[in-house]
Amino acid sequence: MPPPTRLHEPPPPPPCLVASNTPLNLLSIKRPNTFLPYTAESFTRITLKSNGFRYYSHPPSSNPTVDIDVEKTDSAKLKQKIEALGVKFESCTPGQFDLLYCPKCKGGLSVQRTLSFHISRSWSYAIWRCFDLQCGWAGQVFADNDKENPRANRESPRLEPLDDELLGYFAERMISKETLQRNNVMQVAGSRKIIAFPYRRNGQLVGCKYRTLEKKFWQGRNTEKMLYGIDDIVDADEIIIVEGEIDKLSIEEAGYCNCVSVPGGAPQTVSLNGIPSQEKDTGFQYLWNCKDYFQKASRIILATDGDTPGQALAEELARRLGKERCWRVHWPRKDEISSFKDANEVLKSLGADALRVAIDKAEFYEMHN
Repeated sequence: MPPPTRLHEPPPPPPCLVASNTPLNLLSIKRPNTFLPYTAESFTRITLKSNGFRYYSHPPSSNPTVDIDVEKTDSAKLKQKIEALGVKFESCTPGQFDLLYCPKCKGGLSVQRTLSFHISRSWSYAIWRCFDLQCGWAGQVFADNDKENPRANRESPRLEPLDDELLGYFAERMISKETLQRNNVMQVAGSRKIIAFPYRRNGQLVGCKYRTLEKKFWQGRNTEKMLYGIDDIVDADEIIIVEGEIDKLSIEEAGYCNCVSVPGGAPQTVSLNGIPSQEKDTGFQYLWNCKDYFQKASRIILATDGDTPGQALAEELARRLGKERCWRVHWPRKDEISSFKDANEVLKSLGADALRVAIDKAEFYEMHN
């Protein structure tokens, strides 16, 4: 397969940190799956390209074989059920995730399109979720009644503001109430203490990640794979990437809002097989889905954990983002034999100034390796 064609020249590196003979063509044959700085015009809402931005979770099938008569029948059945929900059938496009006004909460207090609604390409089912924090309406309906799943219509957890106990939990980690409010950190309503980290894109909720005080994590069903805090790096020239939501909040306490977190932790080791194609790169789909946010970045600071998985994550990110524009953070020494593990450990133990210094002293990645 011939190498793809360059679409856009990458930005030059900051002066004095990259040798003059360092190649900056991110679209190289040596690294065919490295992220490329595409222009915004390269992407449309319904176009999917092998090396481009993927918006929807379900790629189109290459050779659909759905029987036309069956499709018409399923379409009529599904239309009746969808309209019974209060959703306009004509507002939905099969195979896509449409953002609509929720018929339950009417868009919430802000009157926004908070309902993510998806109809399968075969018209066999529809799934939906409202990402209004006070609503959470979700469910699934099938054209064929025999396929109905009684568990699919369970409501999403209802969220409410953090109580004093959880505010104290974050205060012990040096995370202020103002930072929590800015990032819309909430808790699940009920007796169990479960923290909710809403994921937003363009101000709209697209998912939620949950964490117990015992450090058990999970994400809501149908959550789009993306970086946490993505709206904070729109048009950013420098971007900081960390390994967890609390680390992202910690970096903000140090004065840097241009920070995002990976959604699912780190791999145990670096893959020896190179970078797979976009379609097969399942462990890093969140990065492909947010690829266009990195097109203007000339400097990407990898502030992942200092343990072996954190180092593996930094390497995998650098491979995909281009090592020519990556820097690596070294966390300060804790004692003679160990260092602090992550951003929040530094913030708790040494304070915001020390965390800011650690970020500022990040080393050029290729030099570090």
